[in-house]
Amino acid sequence: MLIVDSLYGEFYIDGVLEELINSKPVQRLKGIHQGGASYLVKKEWNVTRYEHSIGVMLLVKKIGGSLEEQIAGLLHDVSHTAFSHVVDFVLENKDEDYHEKIYSRIINGSSIPTILAKYGYNLKDILFNDSRWSLLEQSAPDLCADRVDYTLRDLYTYGNISMEEVQHFLQNLIVKDGKMVLPNIEIAEWFTSVYYEEVIDFFMNPLNLYGNYQLAFVLKAALDKQIITLEDFLLEDNQLLQLVVCSQDDEIQHALQKLHPSVEVIDELTNYDFHQKMKVRLIDPLVCSENGLVRASDCSKQIQKLNQTALQRAVKGTYVKILSC
Repeated sequence: MLIVDSLYGEFYIDGVLEELINSKPVQRLKGIHQGGASYLVKKEWNVTRYEHSIGVMLLVKKIGGSLEEQIAGLLHDVSHTAFSHVVDFVLENKDEDYHEKIYSRIINGSSIPTILAKYGYNLKDILFNDSRWSLLEQSAPDLCADRVDYTLRDLYTYGNISMEEVQHFLQNLIVKDGKMVLPNIEIAEWFTSVYYEEVIDFFMNPLNLYGNYQLAFVLKAALDKQIITLEDFLLEDNQLLQLVVCSQDDEIQHALQKLHPSVEVIDELTNYDFHQKMKVRLIDPLVCSENGLVRASDCSKQIQKLNQTALQRAVKGTYVKILSC
């Protein structure tokens, strides 16, 4: 099969990857939005978990990762529930890792084990041992395929960076000792800057936070009133939303009417309607130097300042004032 990706171009995929891509668990991700409820308040915020999962797989392939690591990349998000991290707000899960907690159950209850076994792959070795895949996943503040793809994909899709900038970065992305690193401080400064555009200007955008906050209120009320169950979160976004829309509950219907693209909100420290903190997300890429690999912040005051600002914003959180809904 031919895969045409907005960031990485054309790739021919066959065998186990093709069968996994066409499987129900991966196809379901076409109906799961990466930004949760964000597309309900701004239609342009519409990147899906499917696009990201394909992208992570292709990025791992592009930089020389094994077929097994490409499989792990393709499947790393299959357990994401409808509206992605909104379930974490519903359940008040500050670690934002509900999808990780149910990963094993979702994988084992799907067609994925059968497909992997058909091609002679060990399920546990590929999917339940992240430490093997140093390109796919790394703890912050390192680069990894997951972190790089969602940053580039979101910011390119939403018009914050150009294709020329994306390609320049990808051409300068290198692998050393099994990890993603950068060749110079200039590239590191660029990626650090755009990563914080993603974290601060998108993840912490008051409108984005409002959409997820309001939908979490709706879904929690629907859950409490037994209109939906926790298992219903394994549906696609619109399927779960339809269950709620069809309810006759006045409180829920009233709250749903406040989710639309004409909402106006601002970040205001005083007289705010709600305060939202997100998981702290910092980046500090490894850079090649004469003395080996060093942290970019050790060589760049700009990156030191960006990290400090991002940490302060995360600790402070966002104070969202609703102007009209």
